[in-house]
Amino acid sequence: MSRAARHREYLQALGIDVYVRRGITSAPVEPAATPEPALDLTPSSPSASRPAAGSRGPEADLDWDSLAAAVAACERCELHCTRTQTVFGRGDRRARWLVVGEAPGAEEDRQGEPFVGRAGQLLDTMLRALGLARGEVYIANVLKCRPPGNRDPSADEARLCRGYLDRQIELVDPTLILAVGRIAAQNLLGTDSPLGKLRGRVHSLGAARRPVVVTYHPAYLLRSPGEKRKAWADLVFARQVFRDAGAGAPVGAAG
Repeated sequence: MSRAARHREYLQALGIDVYVRRGITSAPVEPAATPEPALDLTPSSPSASRPAAGSRGPEADLDWDSLAAAVAACERCELHCTRTQTVFGRGDRRARWLVVGEAPGAEEDRQGEPFVGRAGQLLDTMLRALGLARGEVYIANVLKCRPPGNRDPSADEARLCRGYLDRQIELVDPTLILAVGRIAAQNLLGTDSPLGKLRGRVHSLGAARRPVVVTYHPAYLLRSPGEKRKAWADLVFARQVFRDAGAGAPVGAAG
């Protein structure tokens, strides 16, 4: 299958209409135009995107192996009583794209990996539409343990777990962070703004002012497939932010 055909297949899986030049089977594929609000390339103010955790914790200087061991043995909150196992994160530890989700679900709790099942398959499709394989990004969650019944993380749970995510971000040192879903975005950026106000903007995280782009959670898109067009617009925006960040290399290149 040609690259153009694969790209068309990924876009169609996202529910995006594509146009192909009549009589040319291998023409470049473009998504159908859809009305979208203007995207704001101006970074949000530091106060609006300050991380929820205000101080460096005991994990701040851990290497990858020590950090993974600390997460596996963690008993900072009551979630350790109900988890099957922790979900540390997975992917390229030198990735230029870092994807942050909310918390493990039931299947993630069983397998010990983030974003498995149908939501994970859709996330893979979203990444492939950008020219990225799952192995070329790093994926982590705000929480490392599953909240019972897949409820939303509490403020205390997110606060107690935040140091682990902060250290993962420091170790990966990504060019761009993609926050998927309202809860992941709000916890990562330390804000209570609704998702609609967080999308379409470049947010800056921490002292390093790493760019963060917000989009919908794949599980939400499975429930609301009509929003996939907006999610695709977010991904195109994220790709542009990535390029503007001075990457200077193909999107999927290791760095």
